[in-house]
Amino acid sequence: MQTLQENILNVTLLEPRQKHPTIFIRFDELAEGENLTIYNDHDPKPLYYQLLGERGSIFIWEYLEQGPESWRVKITKRVSGENEETLGQIAAKDLRMAEIFKKYGLDFCCRGKKTVREACAEKGLDATKVEQELRNADKNVTARPLPYGDWTLDFLADYIVNTHHSYVRKSLPDLKTYAAKVADVHGNLHPELLRINQLVADVNAELSTHMITEEKLLFPYIKDLLAFKGNKELVQASHFQTVQTPINMMEMEHDLVGRNMEEIRTISQNYLLPDDACASYSVLFKKLEQFEDDLFTHIHLENNILFPKALEIEKQLKLREITQ
Repeated sequence: MQTLQENILNVTLLEPRQKHPTIFIRFDELAEGENLTIYNDHDPKPLYYQLLGERGSIFIWEYLEQGPESWRVKITKRVSGENEETLGQIAAKDLRMAEIFKKYGLDFCCRGKKTVREACAEKGLDATKVEQELRNADKNVTARPLPYGDWTLDFLADYIVNTHHSYVRKSLPDLKTYAAKVADVHGNLHPELLRINQLVADVNAELSTHMITEEKLLFPYIKDLLAFKGNKELVQASHFQTVQTPINMMEMEHDLVGRNMEEIRTISQNYLLPDDACASYSVLFKKLEQFEDDLFTHIHLENNILFPKALEIEKQLKLREITQ
């Protein structure tokens, strides 16, 4: 590992035809965990894509300096077995990262099992820019996220019900009322409002039954898993052969609701108000945006923290049964 001397390559001293081959040779010589810093007089982004295409996702690309006259990039070779984290895993560690995902329209909750590079490729985004912002996110000390990942699962489940389920139940009646009213008044000139009204009704129907299933069946079962882990009697075990079954169902329903909200955002042009928007029109779009923001956190807590940890507990219990 490099500790005493920084490994630097000044690319400006090389002939153009020698630049990329030389960088590839120097990169290949790196041991796992070591890094190479290249210095150039222009953005070496084409190198990023060539390296990704020819070597795969085995490196971390970090801009140390970005112009206008010079660029420095540190390229670190990943350690074997160190898998690239998914959007959901990144957000689960620090919810401040989620703000960056929201900024770029990257779904870290319903479809959070993709890597940053995979998600950026799908949307045609510059992955190097997104990754750089993620690395700088922990420098933001204006707000410290709640330590959701440190909470016990029973506490987290109760928090989801008391905070997010309560918010959904309080918000959806108003959303339905405003969506129907605005569609009735402005739907002739803005036909997308008719579709938004239908999507709001679909979200309401889906979440209403969804939350009941979680509160009456899934969350109590997860709490029973915790109790059983502590050698207490497992009361609800007969409901499911495995917790994976209801989790799969909940994740599918999350995805459906997430796609509905995504369509609302798309056809409303990111909640852009037209010139003839009335007060109710404005209130509807404001409430929809607030609802979407809360839903992102709501689904993230379940898909990326609660459910994976419940599955891990069940796995440990099964291993315990085998060894007993």
